[in-house]
Amino acid sequence: MNGLLIALIFTSFTFNQEAIAQSRLLEDVKRNPDEAKSICQNFRELNKNNISAGSPKSIQEISNQKNISQVDAEILSMYVRGLYCPETF
Repeated sequence: MNGLLIALIFTSFTFNQEAIAQSRLLEDVKRNPDEAKSICQNFRELNKNNISAGSPKSIQEISNQKNISQVDAEILSMYVRGLYCPETF
């Protein structure tokens, strides 16, 4: 029983840390619209080549540029597109 309780606490802590990191990432972009505009420009360039902003290539580029996980890069991509450049695909 103690092992289960410890496992649940550890799991809860891990998920909470990930949520906080994602929230900070989104808040950083929200406070710095120039960064979002730059990301949007990259999305528009990809779209000109018929590459989706949500494509693996795009997500990998964001992940590498920001030094974040691909999951965080995908979340950031959706956030930026939704708020700053919804015309991109």
